Parts: sequence; structure tokens; C-alpha cells
Amino acid sequence: MDKFANVGWIEMLLMTLIGFGVVFCVLVLLIFVMKGMGTIFTRQKKAEKAAKAAAAGVAVAEDDHHEAISDQEIAAAIITALKLYKSNLHDQESEMITIHRIARAYSPWSSKIHGLTQLPERK
Repeated sequence: MDKFANVGWIEMLLMTLIGFGVVFCVLVLLIFVMKGMGTIFTRQKKAEKAAKAAAAGVAVAEDDHHEAISDQEIAAAIITALKLYKSNLHDQESEMITIHRIARAYSPWSSKIHGLTQLPERK
């Protein structure tokens, strides 16, 4: 127990808290940097789109949002996708079962003797 008596627990706790604080601050800083980069790139794309539209003589709205999609349209799209997936899952079959009898009843696949190991010879 003597080797733990000389350990500065306050300093260790302080160093741990500083380490966690630095990591947390860096992560928050990275979030803001990534959001800023996203904003810059979307502004550049909007400017390029407006320049192309101006060259073509077409008016562009400030907020170029897509139309709102209703829940019924989403449900219809999901149902259609599932129907198409299920229909392409298997080949079209005739759904007729035929059974052919084989004259030879023995098959090495069904023989249990092949699964047994042979005993070694004793001298």
C-alpha cells in the first residue's frame, strides 16, 4: 500500500479531466469545420447552377427544394419495390411436381457404413 500513498490522485484526476476536455473541444471544433465546409460547397453549387441558368436564360428560384412527398406516395413506392423484388426473386416455374422412381435403391450417399471409421488391426 505504500506505493499508492505517494501517488498524486489530484494531479491524475486533473490530467484526466484536461484530456477529456481537449478531446471534446476538438470534436466540437471538427463539427463546426465540417458544417462550414458543407455551407461553402452548397453556396458554390448554387452559384454555378445560377450561372448556368442565366447563360441559358432560365429564371432560378432562391430555394430550389424538391416537392414534398406524401406518406401515401412513400408507401406506394415501397409496396411497388417489394412487389418487383418478390417477382424477380425466383424464376417462373410451372408449379408441377414430378417424382421419378429410381430402380437402384442403394446409394453411397445414404449408406451409413461409409461414415464409420475402421478399427486398426491389433497384433
